[in-house]
Amino acid sequence: MNQDAIKIVGTGLIGTSLGLALAKKGNVAQLSDSSKANLRLAIEYGAGEEQHLDPKLVVVCVPPDLTAEVVIEQLSLHPNAIVTDVASVKSEIQTAVLSQAKDSARYIGSHPMAGREKGGPASARADLFFARPWVITPSNSSSEAAVAMVRDLAIQIGALPIVMSAEEHDKAVALVSHLPQLVASTLAARLESGEESHLNLTGQGLRDTSRIASSDPALWLQILSQNSSEIAPLLSELRKDIEQLEKAFQNLSETGSLAKIHSLLERGTRGISRIPGKHGGKLVGYQQLTVVIDDSPGSLAALLTFIGEIGVNIEDLKLEHSPGAPIGLVEVFVVPESAEKLAKQLTENGWRIV
Repeated sequence: MNQDAIKIVGTGLIGTSLGLALAKKGNVAQLSDSSKANLRLAIEYGAGEEQHLDPKLVVVCVPPDLTAEVVIEQLSLHPNAIVTDVASVKSEIQTAVLSQAKDSARYIGSHPMAGREKGGPASARADLFFARPWVITPSNSSSEAAVAMVRDLAIQIGALPIVMSAEEHDKAVALVSHLPQLVASTLAARLESGEESHLNLTGQGLRDTSRIASSDPALWLQILSQNSSEIAPLLSELRKDIEQLEKAFQNLSETGSLAKIHSLLERGTRGISRIPGKHGGKLVGYQQLTVVIDDSPGSLAALLTFIGEIGVNIEDLKLEHSPGAPIGLVEVFVVPESAEKLAKQLTENGWRIV
């Protein structure tokens, strides 16, 4: 794509991040937003310029409940452009566009599987899409040119284009995105009534399982309401699991209660192993070393630099820091054949291993 060929409508987290990613490739996007404050901030960040040229591709990055309306508007405004959107739910938007737009062959839905808990242009990152799936959801009306152009956009910014139907996409995100959001929010809601002395004992487990609960409730309400038919059955199955756990704990002395709890825990272990990771699997097969570092500037950087200098590759990393503690715990995951070397080198050079 040539410079100035792309117009981004909406300069929130996704729109601004897309503009920043394109700018790194030398492509200055045209930016548009009904919020002048967001537009100005995105421009100041270097995500693009407020131009009025004829684009080849328009990317609509507005809230889900406005997406179909804005897509139809942009199809009319730019009769020679391909128009895509990045909304988190595709079927409802696709149906609306196909039924109302005059030239639906120029529309193709898409969804970059990337985001952060905080939205807005201030949270944007140029590397937000790097190595992340970018789902493309063509309809029967979508032209090959439209598919190719969105695929080229994804590749240009380092994303991984994947083509599937809108229905298949919505079913997939209900499981891997929407259900986790509801579970995290439900868990975090329990903390409202927690005593402060209890919450002071919080470890990394609670932080990991509740992290996404800090996402924007208003935005998520829009997303979830557009995918209710796929979410409801998942919640029903989850409810059955919770009810089975509840009965088992209420009658722990009964035969089979412990087996039911153990069975669910085992299913969880098998499920987590199916989540794709750096090498196609989760952390199964990796060796974990927990290193103690001081809670001071540069401590983590020094540890990572040292590991790199001795030639050990880190497969994954987690950091745990209890409130008020003068130390942090760094969980480093490496391939088994590197673990002994790493432990030896760390110990010999004064690092403390748990």
